[in-house]
Amino acid sequence: MIKLLPFSFVIAFALLYSCQSGQPDQQSAQKKSETPEAESEVTIEEVERGIRRNIEQQTADGDGYFLYENDSMSLRLKLVRVHTEYLSVLGDHEFFACVDLATADGDVYDFDFFMDGSPGDMDVTRTDLHKLNGKPYYTWKQAKDKTWFTVPVKDATNELLGVVEGEDHFSFVYSARLPELSGSAQMWVPIATSDKFQQVELVSLEAPGEQHMIRDDEFGNEILYLKLTPEDGQKEVRIEYKVQRTEKAAYADSTELARYLEPTPLLPVGDRFAAIADEVIRSRQANTPLTRARALYDYVIDEVKYAKQGIYGTGDANYACDSKSGNCTEFHSYFISLARSAGIPARFAVGAAIPSERNDGGVDGYHCWAEFYAEDKWWPVDISEADKYAPLATYYFGHHPANRIEFSKGRNIAPDPLPQSGPINFLAYPVLEVEGEPEFAEIRFTYTRPATGA
Repeated sequence: MIKLLPFSFVIAFALLYSCQSGQPDQQSAQKKSETPEAESEVTIEEVERGIRRNIEQQTADGDGYFLYENDSMSLRLKLVRVHTEYLSVLGDHEFFACVDLATADGDVYDFDFFMDGSPGDMDVTRTDLHKLNGKPYYTWKQAKDKTWFTVPVKDATNELLGVVEGEDHFSFVYSARLPELSGSAQMWVPIATSDKFQQVELVSLEAPGEQHMIRDDEFGNEILYLKLTPEDGQKEVRIEYKVQRTEKAAYADSTELARYLEPTPLLPVGDRFAAIADEVIRSRQANTPLTRARALYDYVIDEVKYAKQGIYGTGDANYACDSKSGNCTEFHSYFISLARSAGIPARFAVGAAIPSERNDGGVDGYHCWAEFYAEDKWWPVDISEADKYAPLATYYFGHHPANRIEFSKGRNIAPDPLPQSGPINFLAYPVLEVEGEPEFAEIRFTYTRPATGA
């Protein structure tokens, strides 16, 4: 039996983390925080079944969509998840639920539902649109008489947590200084290119040695390939870009999906990953691709600790599963292996996250992220950032901010010519081989954002 939480505790906790849209009314919720003893017969599981049944019925009535309309918007939505941590019994036959629903474009709306009735027969009496992509339109406050009422939240912003919404504009310099070279060498450097979310202008490229621009056939990454001699030692590869980046949400893409269900050396599929994914999906009652992906996303956040310890940074899903720790590569590799094992296509990309709180400076290394396929679209996720900043967990399920630059896509990248070590695990920092042996270049990323944003 799950312990019933008094509404005062549930709402106080929800204030820290809740969700979404429109202009909510400001009437008092008029729900007492005390829970009568008679309600102890109603379990949280029954409240969850009640809200799920209601949403399923409205979705069926809406021809596959949960329909919501107010004075300023009309929405067609799909269920993402029920916030089981916020379900509550408010009083005699009165219940509360918080639910995430998403549009086809990837915007996630958080709704507060009030219900009445009895187990097996609950009706929604009030629906409040609480948050949009994790940003609240209102919060809850308790009056002296112990009732709760809503208070608007004006000008909520995610910028201080690293998110630039809409568009961002910046210059970005990718610098790699070679070590001393004891013999002939080869180097593979990612070259950022334009796509529907980033417009990249290559302002300048300075590099030693013999230069060739090559591409890998599978993912279409553009790569600078250098043939070097000992005389090129200590020289610098310097690439400057001018970037206009758009915030990414769910989007259609005709890419063939089968490859994104297959294993790669560090992204195994099946076996224990299938067993874990099946259990997570079953326990969280996730019965659509979107809710299954959200269940796996939440599981990785719950299970993995962001920690640069051990053999981190390789993007080994087995290591992430065993150690329950790592950096962004482990978070997203674990998610990709679980998603593919559950039949959900998922893919990997890497680049750099540009700080939002200042307009110039250095960037602390690469950053990677993932996308999964559901509802005929690719949905961007950033699980390691969601783990760092819990209030943005909703935002990062379905969005990547504008303050990023993407270098390359995919894992196990096989350009021609191929490094002697074989396909490239992922391409963020240069791959350097001297006489066939791996070496490392000194990497430095810097950026400048025009003060005007132009």
